[in-house]
Amino acid sequence: MSAHTYKILELVGSSTEGTDHAIRDAIAKAALTVKNMDWYEVTESRGHIANGKVSHYQVTIKVGFRLE
Repeated sequence: MSAHTYKILELVGSSTEGTDHAIRDAIAKAALTVKNMDWYEVTESRGHIANGKVSHYQVTIKVGFRLE
């Protein structure tokens, strides 16, 4: 296995549907301009409450991408 060097990018995704959706949207948006993304790590999760219910999800992730 060859060694890799990674750069870490911090992203914040948001969704009204859930944390998984927020993560997937953030990664999909980054994939439009960032190549070689290999992994992600959730560092923060928060949301907005309205009328006693969760109405919005926000997730901060670190994404590692390989340097060429």
